[in-house]
Amino acid sequence: MSKLEQVLALEPAYELRFRGPFTDVVTADLQLSNPTEKRVCFKVKTTAPKKYCVRPNSGIVDPGSKVNVAVMLQPFDYDPSEKNKHKFMVQSMFAPNGPIESVDNLWKEAAPETLMDSKLRCVFELPVESTVQNNLDTSHEDNTKVKVATNITSSPEKQSTIKASNVESELRKTTEECKRLHSEINQLRHENSTLKESEVRLRKVAISDTVKSGSVSHQPSTQIQQSNQIPPYILLFAALLFGFIIGKFIL
Repeated sequence: MSKLEQVLALEPAYELRFRGPFTDVVTADLQLSNPTEKRVCFKVKTTAPKKYCVRPNSGIVDPGSKVNVAVMLQPFDYDPSEKNKHKFMVQSMFAPNGPIESVDNLWKEAAPETLMDSKLRCVFELPVESTVQNNLDTSHEDNTKVKVATNITSSPEKQSTIKASNVESELRKTTEECKRLHSEINQLRHENSTLKESEVRLRKVAISDTVKSGSVSHQPSTQIQQSNQIPPYILLFAALLFGFIIGKFIL
């Protein structure tokens, strides 16, 4: 026996959309309309009862009226790469005439051929900003993975190139250091030679000054001695003159 076609009009008809971020409760509205002239009982079921809260999850829709059902998704850690398989089913059946004592008993006693149902899938959406950021993060992760894979693939060649470059750099530094030390040694040798020449020159000047000062100090004493010496003929003449004068006075 074929199943009865759903008499309730569902809005939305095929999917429930939940818009993130999913750090708080996200609610999707489901509207049930009864276009018939009979009362219709309904019940809302889900494949993930621990993740959703439905208010009301069952009830009766009067002829020509509507019932709004709030489907509340509980907070969870959303992973865009994880495939969502959550689904909802809205079951319905015509309510019997007269008063209904217990809706639960009515569902328990209902024959399968009298039940009608509609299925809806759940769709998770992120805001545009979050989607762009997630794409950027994913792209960055992919680029990082590619770089790591490239580095791993070419690591032996790169390592040998890096080692050769390091050795060449060390040799260049050592050569420059040797040149610098050689230049400093030559400069020290030049300074040492200059100091020795200066020392010899100073010694010569000192000896020359000593000789000059000795000759100058002896010259005055020699002149004095020469000035103190009287020629003998002057003394003889003076003695004769003195004797002549004395003899004149005596005579």
